[in-house]
Amino acid sequence: MTARLPLFPLGSVLFPGLVLPLNVFEERYRALFRDLLALPEDAPRRFGVVAIRDGHEVAPAGAEEAAAGYAADLSGALYALGCTADAATVGEREDGGFDVVATGTTRFRLLSVDASGPYLTGEVEEVAEEPGTGSGALAADVARAFRTYQKRLAGARERSLAGSQELPDDPTVLSYLVAAATVAGTPAKQALLEAPDTAARLEEELRLLRREAAVIDKLGALPAVDLTRQVPSPN
Repeated sequence: MTARLPLFPLGSVLFPGLVLPLNVFEERYRALFRDLLALPEDAPRRFGVVAIRDGHEVAPAGAEEAAAGYAADLSGALYALGCTADAATVGEREDGGFDVVATGTTRFRLLSVDASGPYLTGEVEEVAEEPGTGSGALAADVARAFRTYQKRLAGARERSLAGSQELPDDPTVLSYLVAAATVAGTPAKQALLEAPDTAARLEEELRLLRREAAVIDKLGALPAVDLTRQVPSPN
């Protein structure tokens, strides 16, 4: 079964269960959130978040020819698997922009893009999450590796971790939390989002966490992005 969603391309990946704060200032996306606010109060305010491939930009508002070309060549601009976001709060500012807090809900596959309106929309189909084989045991290993990883990062910055945060017991929730918090570029995070099941995602995270922790141990250096900030909270 397919559905049509307004699309919000980002230079990062959203995972189910993770909170997404947005500062909306472009007119294209102001129109999107005006339309969401115009929905009945009890209607869900959902939109699709899709990551932009490295080296590409979405067409600017008003560039009709570029937008049409972009829609025709989806594979060159956007990844084909994204995450539905549910806008919990949408606040309009005096300058006409919006402060939005949304939460990722479910993965979807992007089947087509329509750039003919004031903002991008897409036909999507939901992608179910399967547990895979051995996800429970893998989750325990990933939780331990993630704790070690956090300590290595904090030590590399000569910082202390701000308290011990409980990690979720559910393997799928844990897999998305770790995917969001681990230092990695957009292609690597997108690969985690696209994992065929929870077990496969956890296996890849275990390799990633152990490799990066070993690098920090040997070199005393951090990867390009600093994870010593607080870990995102699952919904």
